[in-house]
Amino acid sequence: MLVSASVSGQGIYTPPAEGRHPTPPPVPTYSVFCGDTIRFDTEEKYERMDRELMNFTFMHTTSSLMLKRSGKYFPLIERVLKEKGVPDDFKYLMVIESNLDPKALSSAGAAGLWQFTKATAREYGMMVNTEVDERYNIAKETEAACQYILKAYSQFKDWFNVAASYNCGMGGMSRRLAEQKQESFSDLWMPEETSRYVYRILAAKMLFADPAAFGFEVKEKYPFTEPLHTVTISGSINDLVEFAQGYGLTYAELKRANLWLRDSKLVNKEQRTYSITIPRPGTM
Repeated sequence: MLVSASVSGQGIYTPPAEGRHPTPPPVPTYSVFCGDTIRFDTEEKYERMDRELMNFTFMHTTSSLMLKRSGKYFPLIERVLKEKGVPDDFKYLMVIESNLDPKALSSAGAAGLWQFTKATAREYGMMVNTEVDERYNIAKETEAACQYILKAYSQFKDWFNVAASYNCGMGGMSRRLAEQKQESFSDLWMPEETSRYVYRILAAKMLFADPAAFGFEVKEKYPFTEPLHTVTISGSINDLVEFAQGYGLTYAELKRANLWLRDSKLVNKEQRTYSITIPRPGTM
């Protein structure tokens, strides 16, 4: 996760009065995720949650951008989660995966809002090649994430374990539960990244529910705009610049609306069917 110095004058983060410092919200008695409850009733759980609350409080630029981006990306994410029968709280897992940056690319090569590696993306039906990378197609990657989440839930029957497994894999989660003879992620000895993972999700949920408690004042969010329409393509497009101009768009507008198009053409040797978003001119 990127950590930046605080910024002001952007209409979202209001610095505290001179001589004072922002204060993280207190650790709650418990938190609810997908209807399941975790209580911060041990020293370990309390300290882990406190750390993540402090993290979101003091990484001002990143937290501010996430809050602003939520207006643009949550509506589509929420729609897909609901259609697929996945609890809405999983959007906060997506938040901590990518900081709500649809162009996010990790050092390990995981890409998009849900941070799929190439191998896992292909396993869940996404095309990844030099022309097309559906890890950057928000609807497609969210549908793939839903597939993973529902598959994991059928195995673990516990939403917290499902969330933890998104970081360490279903196999890794199953192995640790069996080896340590436990039933919940919170009772496992795990690598530091996975140990923090679920607590970061819970802290993110608190941030979006009450930004003011973290010292943030959200005066505006980037807007979500429904596309003008979509165009279904099963063949080739020799020149995406000309294709964009045919719909009254610049090449830049077309690319921003379709980050999954990775080249200036679409040869489409596999003759797959793709839906290209045509945004309203001037919105992208």
